[in-house]
Amino acid sequence: MSRHSSSEIHRATQATHHQLEREAETVESGFIERGQRGYRPTMLALFLGAFSTFVLLYCVQPLLPILSNAFGIDAATSSLSLSVATGMLAIGLLITGPISDAVGRKSVMTVALLAASICTLLAAVMPNWTGILIMRALAGLSLSGLCAVAMTYLNEEIHPRYVGLSMGLYISGNSIGGMSGRLISGVMVDWVPWRVTLAIIGIVALIAALLFMRWLPPSRHFTPRPLNWRSVLSGFTVHFKDRGLPWLFLEAFLLMGGFVTLYNYIAYRLLSEPYQVSQALVGLLSIVYLSGTYSSAWAGSLADRLGRRRIFWMFIAMMLAGLAITLFEPISLILIGMLVFTFGFFAAHSLASGWVGQRARQAKGQASSLYLFSYYLGSSVAGTLGGAFWFWGGWNGVSLFISVLLLVALAIGVVHLRRLEPA
Repeated sequence: MSRHSSSEIHRATQATHHQLEREAETVESGFIERGQRGYRPTMLALFLGAFSTFVLLYCVQPLLPILSNAFGIDAATSSLSLSVATGMLAIGLLITGPISDAVGRKSVMTVALLAASICTLLAAVMPNWTGILIMRALAGLSLSGLCAVAMTYLNEEIHPRYVGLSMGLYISGNSIGGMSGRLISGVMVDWVPWRVTLAIIGIVALIAALLFMRWLPPSRHFTPRPLNWRSVLSGFTVHFKDRGLPWLFLEAFLLMGGFVTLYNYIAYRLLSEPYQVSQALVGLLSIVYLSGTYSSAWAGSLADRLGRRRIFWMFIAMMLAGLAITLFEPISLILIGMLVFTFGFFAAHSLASGWVGQRARQAKGQASSLYLFSYYLGSSVAGTLGGAFWFWGGWNGVSLFISVLLLVALAIGVVHLRRLEPA
């Protein structure tokens, strides 16, 4: 046998040996790795959880003009049906994250999905506006149990080589859920009463919660932490001392605030002069969420190769470009602008949320909670405040408000986050 052939065999043997070593390390560590049997049901369960969360949270968004007419309220008051849910979700994140650090991940997420589904069913039968707001608030509070924990579960259980991709796949469930909630309610309400629409969405989410409970594997890397509120406060303090995490929390507030504001008031624009489109068509516009389904997974995979700090700010700039396109009159250009805006948002959110998990060295559940607290607080505050800009300047006023949020976010991305050292 020639020396050349012998060296080839030796290299092949070494490569096989190293591959077997890597596989043995993966099995020994208990991480869930792409290509293994447990990866697909894990991601499917988390996808369903993300899907249900956003369906339940945003199903009322296309209904805002209908709720305005049904209860004789203005746009800002009608938006409270979304804002109270996201606001209570934000508050709940500060509680459920530490609870999950003490009692476990899967149990908290399962109870959250079941409770939110039931609250949505009850909202469908509430006789007055106050009752609806109470049920929406309780649904948002319940959903905090999944939002606070899912990203932590991913960072703990998925092999580090696939966290970026897996986080993107999870967030793609957010985009499909957000699209489906708006699409189902926006289209269905043209055919059945809005109460029936809410009830059907509650039933769909309940089925998804049961499948989630069956498919999600128990945690293997979870280490319980005693529920000591002094240590919880200490954990929050640690995260604010990090050079990057506070800026990521602020980014979450700004980006989500701009995103929800756009979708809250685009329906009012399209239902009024000169468009006067049907409610079903407004719901169908939610199909642009599919761009976020792709961009979140793609951006996560791209970040695994190039690094988040190099590409994060580009997606914020893309959101600004999409917002500018919506200022044109033709409805086709409005749709293109929404498509670009949504693509950029979900890519940026995927990168920022994964970045938080990487930079948090301890109390990862609390870090995720703080990120999502800021995220949904932005939805609640900016989503309602945008109503004042709609009243003041119509779509131009709303666009001005969103532009300010995004320009601040872009400045943070370029000046601070782009210069961060790798975690």
